[in-house]
Amino acid sequence: MHTNSHIEISQKALQNNINFLRKTFGKKIILSSVIKGNAYGHGIPQFARAAYNCGVNHFSVFDADEARAVRNELQNNVEVMIMGFVSETDVAWAIENNVSFYVFDKIRLQKTIKVAKKLQIKARIHIEVETGMNRTGFEKRELTWVAKMLKENAADLFFEGLCTHYAGAESVANLSRIKSQIANFSDIEEIFKKENLQPKIRHTACSAASMMFPDTRMDLVRIGIMQYGLWSSPEVFVNYLNENNLTKDPLQRIISWKSEVMSVKKIKPGDYVGYGTSFMASEKMKIAVVPVGYSHGYSRSLSNLGRVLINGRRCMVIGTVNMNMLTVNVTELEDVKKGDEVVLIGNQEDISISIASFSDFSNTLNYELLTRLDKGIPRKII
Repeated sequence: MHTNSHIEISQKALQNNINFLRKTFGKKIILSSVIKGNAYGHGIPQFARAAYNCGVNHFSVFDADEARAVRNELQNNVEVMIMGFVSETDVAWAIENNVSFYVFDKIRLQKTIKVAKKLQIKARIHIEVETGMNRTGFEKRELTWVAKMLKENAADLFFEGLCTHYAGAESVANLSRIKSQIANFSDIEEIFKKENLQPKIRHTACSAASMMFPDTRMDLVRIGIMQYGLWSSPEVFVNYLNENNLTKDPLQRIISWKSEVMSVKKIKPGDYVGYGTSFMASEKMKIAVVPVGYSHGYSRSLSNLGRVLINGRRCMVIGTVNMNMLTVNVTELEDVKKGDEVVLIGNQEDISISIASFSDFSNTLNYELLTRLDKGIPRKII
């Protein structure tokens, strides 16, 4: 566990976001909190607990390890759905622990049937179908076989869900592709209906699709980025504001990342700062060293570009971001000293460093930036 920085998660901001999402989707639609990638960098145990305290009782993860993290934190009080990788040994764990999971190929379906028979416990499965993402999912030509297997092994399989994933619903550039996927999913539903097979729930929508294509909400929405207070893209955000004649963002960022000044020193004109020659002082300067670097998730591409907040002022990162340290220009701060708070993401007094600006400087998606935050950084709910 690192002590050089910490992450704070705002319970109040999260409650605001969950309230907004529930109001938008209505009471009948299940809100599944997507917490893959260490809850988008927020920390699975901490975020799952915070979301549960907001009334969320369904969580979507990528693999069995993430599912275990949810179960360890919240036991059997919530539903857990694995959307991605499940090793052969984890299939049994998932079935025994009442965790549902995607099935998207013949090998996994056959393995699931075998394990369920052995355990004499019904496996809760979600049949993922290929509609145009071309990643995972049964092809249309395989669905007759899938239907046959579901019927013949009804004692061992619970057809909990039918699902797919859209290929970029956050961008209007993908409009025709998404519409084609929606139509394909509708055709696939009809195939199962003709086989007298009805899943308990149908789900296709991520954050972007749920906002851009309301018809995709169906029975459950898989909401990731929006619950953390961010939008899938500027297009989704602007579209929502325009459709609802609003000017203010209804979401609130829930994460703050903070460190402290490790040391302060003065340099003279002509001195280089840090490794190499990427920054040379043109005048007398005062610099502060912060014990955070690219090993913690602060991108090296922010060298000579990034900003941090110290004593209510925005300060520029100068020189090359190191593995464990970065250097900041604090010449304009009269009383900066060792131990002063440094805000890497978040607010200080009346100014802020947003995740969007942070990611824009580093030419990094906000998703990528967040998931790069080191798991060893302490996280706490405030």
